[in-house]
Amino acid sequence: MCDNDTFNDLVEYELKSGMSRRSFGALTLGAGLMSLLPPVANAAEVKESDVSIKTPDGTCDAYFVHPASGTAPAVLVWPDIFGLRPAFKAMGRRLAESGYAVLTVNPFYRKQKAPTAPADVANAFSNPETRNQLMSLAQSLNATTQTTDAKAFIAWLDQQSSVDKKKKIGTTGYCMGGPIVMRTAAAVPERVGAAASFHGGGLTTNAPDSPHLLVPKMKASFLIAIAENDDKQDPTSKDKLREAFAAAKLPAEIEVYPAQHGWVPPDSRAYDQAQADKAWGRMLDIFKKSLV
Repeated sequence: MCDNDTFNDLVEYELKSGMSRRSFGALTLGAGLMSLLPPVANAAEVKESDVSIKTPDGTCDAYFVHPASGTAPAVLVWPDIFGLRPAFKAMGRRLAESGYAVLTVNPFYRKQKAPTAPADVANAFSNPETRNQLMSLAQSLNATTQTTDAKAFIAWLDQQSSVDKKKKIGTTGYCMGGPIVMRTAAAVPERVGAAASFHGGGLTTNAPDSPHLLVPKMKASFLIAIAENDDKQDPTSKDKLREAFAAAKLPAEIEVYPAQHGWVPPDSRAYDQAQADKAWGRMLDIFKKSLV
């Protein structure tokens, strides 16, 4: 996925930015986390289900939610290190209410079905065993697994009757999901028309398989929303990304947000509703323009 130093920094970000200050284990999708997200104007009625997707490496457990009637452009969502959980189901449902068929996957299905992180992550951080478990899950992924999965999940979406296959597919990723978004756009360029990375880590590395080196293979419009503290740690990353997209003549909105790493998921210690909603609005705007 990236060189060892970059990977370890990425995991540190994930672990420091996880659920804390309050336990979200007791919150339900409908009454808890959804109440933390701003409501969708003219929200579509949606249908949701837990699904299983066959891949070359096994069976992935995932969450699929889409408007109850008609067809809609598809969006593939890659979670952070804490994996598929109520917060990401809530975000998926909110996106579906905005008119999209949303698949949120468990990226660690090769090792463990969701949930792959304890509900009370705040207390788990001090537990070396739990910390090592999360790192082991993240380290089980690499550029090959991410590309294989991207192709399998997009093929699955294209088989769903609720997906408008005449329109391009979008993809979003959070922290460790950011690099996977870039690999998804490069793996299936004819289908992926828009992509968004929120506080993504390891987008530019010194490794030969750095995600930013894949930009010439992409055909998608991008939103790259960077956390303020991430930018301070690696202030040249945004410039490398801008240069890569400019050279490929691809539209890319790359912005540093005045928020801390992990500010978008509503169960994060760093959750910033105002900045999260700004980034969400920019994503919807890019999707509306590009998923045609």
